[in-house]
Amino acid sequence: MERLEPERIDVPDVEVRVVARCSSTNSVLLSEKARESILLATEEQTAGRGQHGRRWHSAAGADLAFSLSRRVQRPVRELASLSLVAGVAAASALRALGVGAVALKWPNDLVVGNAKLGGILVETRAEPGTEAGAMRAVIGVGINCLRRAGLERRLRRPVAALEQFIRPSRNAVIGAIARALVGALDRFEAEGFAAARAEWEALDAHAGQHLRVRLADGRSVSGIGAGLAADGALRLITRAGERAVHSGRIVATRLA
Repeated sequence: MERLEPERIDVPDVEVRVVARCSSTNSVLLSEKARESILLATEEQTAGRGQHGRRWHSAAGADLAFSLSRRVQRPVRELASLSLVAGVAAASALRALGVGAVALKWPNDLVVGNAKLGGILVETRAEPGTEAGAMRAVIGVGINCLRRAGLERRLRRPVAALEQFIRPSRNAVIGAIARALVGALDRFEAEGFAAARAEWEALDAHAGQHLRVRLADGRSVSGIGAGLAADGALRLITRAGERAVHSGRIVATRLA
């Protein structure tokens, strides 16, 4: 595939960097004390991370891995919904590029059908020396560009790649997603999560399906997916009534 080149990744008012190799683009940007917005893309991640500390597999020159770092000023309690805001931005950008079947799996996966195309990891830290409430948000995006023999077998789940739908220019895809992220974050700062909630639900891969969700404490809960609560929690209609799940992952789905 083409090499990543910072001058070909067009994101106005954002400093764009490209490195050949790093542990994790999120980790690198979280360690910096930058005041400006920065985008870091890499040809290869050696310690990429997904939700709940799971490893994100990223092959040299064959995948897309980048992080966007910028200040965000909203109440801390609202920042948990940033991965949902980022998911809407990424999915919308990919659809505009021709990946029309991409959808969202709560809380942070990009999927095509039941196959995982990519994932999002949002991490935040306080911004010392700034006005009250300012936080640094680092939004990491990983997307499969090329199909790799054996990856599905190793991960034990279906995997999708951009090459199945478009001829991907990684520079163009990163630029399109990053520009969408900047716009989504601007809107989030102005209006909060409410601005993205309906858009996320319109992209929900599992609306109305029977879901089994593994909670953060290891227990599981099952119910019918019913969209999102106002704070971004997953709404489930269970036998005992409606339940809002704030932390967990969907581990099984079937048509209701």
